Amino acid sequence: MKKFVNVALNLTPVLALIVMLGACKSSSRPTASNPGGISKATGLEYNDDEGFQVADFRGQPEGPNLVYIEGGRTILGSSEEEIYNRRDNLERTVTVSSFYMDETEVANIHWLEYLYYVQLDSSREFYQSALPDTTVWASDLAYNDPYVAHYFRYPGFRFFPVVGVSWEQAVDYCEWRTATVNMKLAFDAGLEELPEASGGRIPLETGVVLPDYRLPSEAEWEYAAMALIGTQWLDENQTHSRIYPWDGHSLRSPYKDMGNFLANFKRGRGDYAGIAGKLNDGAMITDYVYEYPPNDFGLYNMAGNVNEWVFDVYRPLSFQDMDDLNPVRRNKEDFGYQVTHDPNADDPSTLYDYQFFNSLISDKTRVYKGGSWADVAYWLSPGTRRYLAQDSATATIGFRCAMIRAGSNN
Repeated sequence: MKKFVNVALNLTPVLALIVMLGACKSSSRPTASNPGGISKATGLEYNDDEGFQVADFRGQPEGPNLVYIEGGRTILGSSEEEIYNRRDNLERTVTVSSFYMDETEVANIHWLEYLYYVQLDSSREFYQSALPDTTVWASDLAYNDPYVAHYFRYPGFRFFPVVGVSWEQAVDYCEWRTATVNMKLAFDAGLEELPEASGGRIPLETGVVLPDYRLPSEAEWEYAAMALIGTQWLDENQTHSRIYPWDGHSLRSPYKDMGNFLANFKRGRGDYAGIAGKLNDGAMITDYVYEYPPNDFGLYNMAGNVNEWVFDVYRPLSFQDMDDLNPVRRNKEDFGYQVTHDPNADDPSTLYDYQFFNSLISDKTRVYKGGSWADVAYWLSPGTRRYLAQDSATATIGFRCAMIRAGSNN
């Protein structure tokens, strides 16, 4: 027995050396942020005078106003009674990849900034097309004239959500924001002269630029609004689902500021804010984009204030047609590249007789979600959905941007 103990003791330094060498070997493996100085494929050096250039990379840069939304499995769909009996968002299990979303709705000041730069470098026609429709406030039987004249441009409304913008205008804004943010990131990184081969595009290989700002998919929006990350218990157990982006069945806060409403909505016929001396939800129209507590993802006003455009084309059968990983419904022209298939072939617009005005459903009809200052509480539930032509605008619809988490498998 003593002989075996002595052998074991003599082997201890050898085993320690083996473990240490194994650890060194493991730590020398290249990663995206630390690729090493020599190619594992060819043995050639990176970044010498004639060699392949590998830029420094420390992960996706942080985009302005964006909040990280950790993806995962969830149950999408309406948990409320279907008051219209459409049954167009039945519950089903899907997985949504991690992404980013604006913590607030895009505000008037952000759109004014957009118009300022559009006016500097775009045609007059495009500038005119980018103006929000302020007449959405007008009504023949109401004195809303002050909102028509003041809501968009008066400084007091700077950080109120922009309204009167169509889905198409929101998409244009996302494209402009992408280009503007990336130009600043490139300048800050010292990329003032772009390689001729890039065609003026900031190369993705630099790791400096962000992916595109865009409208969130309906699945992303609903997942982010529900924010069930706050209901986790132990290992992958959720203690409860939610009717609204907060816990409980009530629209009022049970905690700090007890009794105050948690969203800006229409309480009932003719009741938008309560009575003088106690205007409970604080707003007869829209409200400050940071008003009301954020949900568990840190997103403000995912219920109420304004409805929000999402990317999806509307179809009643989307819940059963689309994939269960990152579901979305779009048109051919939405892809940005040539596709041979029709993404709406399983539920074509011809079924709904839009051509003869017997339906509002077409390939140019988009989903909006979330409820607004003029909606009753039913529409505050993330699973509810409505639709409107993509070139239309109202005083109750705004939007926020989203972005993929690049280089991630979750």
